[in-house]
Amino acid sequence: MTIKIGDRLPEGTLSEFVESETEGCALGPNTFSVEEISKGKKIAIFGLPGAYTPTCSAQHVPGYVKHAEQLKAKGIDETWCISVNDAFVMGAWGRDQKATGAVRMMADGNASYTKSLGLDADLSKFGMGTRSQRYSMLVEDGVVTQLNVEQGGKFEVSNAETLLKQLA
Repeated sequence: MTIKIGDRLPEGTLSEFVESETEGCALGPNTFSVEEISKGKKIAIFGLPGAYTPTCSAQHVPGYVKHAEQLKAKGIDETWCISVNDAFVMGAWGRDQKATGAVRMMADGNASYTKSLGLDADLSKFGMGTRSQRYSMLVEDGVVTQLNVEQGGKFEVSNAETLLKQLA
């Protein structure tokens, strides 16, 4: 079943490659409870098929990096990119995309969280296995308030500009 507006995010974990060691976060991959890190926050989340893939690298992530300050100005506490890749790949991709400080690059290496959202996609015919559909959502204190899921192969409604308009 696909998550919908009004639903609470499912319990689960995501991993993030942490560049600078802080209290509670070691350098390197760290695993976080989605329930804990979304509590009390307004979060822009976008999911995409994979790191270093054409549309994801040329448009999707750059749009959220470009509009990070505008999202914050409209009350967004954090922006997350979720992809079915490991934390090492997501960390490297985030550095390449200059996302540090703008977008948290969250890894869902086994697609377990993506499956719990009901937003997984079988891209085996492209040699990519199970991946994520392309989507965006606004989440307030763990509850989905907006959801934009792309039709296969499209990039029209999951961009940062659409979320900005939905925050107006």
